[in-house]
Amino acid sequence: MPSDQQRLPRLRDEFYRGLAAVHWTFGIEDRATGWLSETFHSRFREILTHACARYDCACPVYCLMPDHMHVLLIGTQNDTDARLATIFLRKHLTPSLVPARFQKQAYDHVLREEERKRDAFARTCHYILENPVRAGLCPSSAEYRFSGAMIAGYPDLRVHEENFWELFWRILDGTRRAP
Repeated sequence: MPSDQQRLPRLRDEFYRGLAAVHWTFGIEDRATGWLSETFHSRFREILTHACARYDCACPVYCLMPDHMHVLLIGTQNDTDARLATIFLRKHLTPSLVPARFQKQAYDHVLREEERKRDAFARTCHYILENPVRAGLCPSSAEYRFSGAMIAGYPDLRVHEENFWELFWRILDGTRRAP
């Protein structure tokens, strides 16, 4: 376990709670490859569904790269905790990575208020989805088979469909309960 001096600094817990939006990057130790497959992708979606349902969050976009993963989580309730959702996700995915394993600590970026406005938010999601294009893995992000979105209860949600953002915001607004 790394010492506190070797750990990435984290914001206070409250930054990860409530309606926060957090872009997580899960590195694979030694940038190991060979674990990414259709089977892993299916398991990832299954565990992500459980994490979203259990911790009241939605994932407007994820992108599984050959040596790391991007997951954007957004809280749907005032008591959502994106860090707990991430701990759950990593714990339950770890056996599916063997012999590879996660780096000790994920990198996170808590989106600031201006980054959470709908157009800016969509640009952040687009940037995440374009990772395989920038890496030369496919000519367009829509062709990459290891990316998507997840809101528990909406298995047919497709991030590359034309009406995705309209549908995403309508669903997300409907999942948020009044305080």
